[in-house]
Amino acid sequence: MSETKKILFTDVDDTLLNRRKEISAENRAAIEAAVSAGHRVVICTGRPLCSTKALIQSLGLTSPGCFVICYNGGLIYDCHKNQVLYRRTLTAEQLDFVFSVADEADIHVQTYDADAMLSRTDSPEARFYGESTHCPYRVEPGIPDVLSDGSEKALLISFDRHDLLDQCRQKLSARPDSGMTFFYSSDHFLEAVPEGVSKGSAITWFCEHFGIPMENTVSAGDAENDLPMLRTAHIGCAMANATEPCKETADYITENDCDHSGLAEIIQKFILQ
Repeated sequence: MSETKKILFTDVDDTLLNRRKEISAENRAAIEAAVSAGHRVVICTGRPLCSTKALIQSLGLTSPGCFVICYNGGLIYDCHKNQVLYRRTLTAEQLDFVFSVADEADIHVQTYDADAMLSRTDSPEARFYGESTHCPYRVEPGIPDVLSDGSEKALLISFDRHDLLDQCRQKLSARPDSGMTFFYSSDHFLEAVPEGVSKGSAITWFCEHFGIPMENTVSAGDAENDLPMLRTAHIGCAMANATEPCKETADYITENDCDHSGLAEIIQKFILQ
């Protein structure tokens, strides 16, 4: 990669997309300008690959050199070659532990295979997630036994009992040998991923794999799961709507929030100039 070319690792929800899950015309135009100028834009999200592919196609990020980081760093995918480059998964035993803790708290929990989100029950949370992220889902009472090679992550969801999510996080984290990491991607979503997996570790792997100088990297995010990539990239940018920890960690805080094309501001300031 040329030393004059930059690479942007951008979060999706409340960063690239506004709160209505839409891409503004300004953000779309800025991405197109960056790609046309020879820079790279890598989608870096907690979402599964099955829902991220539609977003990639809508942005035209399918040409050679286009990639996506999914599951908060658990999978890196070449969008042009349709090829998985890197993958880390939770074992059936780890998934069973997460599901048992969530079930005890009566909290919705889901996981994923290559094609869909999987839930043991047809819950309102599963339906909401599927509709809002354009992710197909199936009811699979036999989780985790139906997942022969594990899954990249599990997700606990509650829209009105954050205290129960906190209790689940404390109980999950209390097992020192779990081999997992737990964090929030929003106030309603508690993520469980393999230990060592993060958006930051994915950026490091990506840059080492492709020989990209870290000083060419810029990242953009808004939530706890974005903290590792804000720390890892040469310039970490927090959205105006980001959490306080993100703003404290970032090198730059946008003037505009996700509803007013804050990502376009980042691209203009750090990628195109």
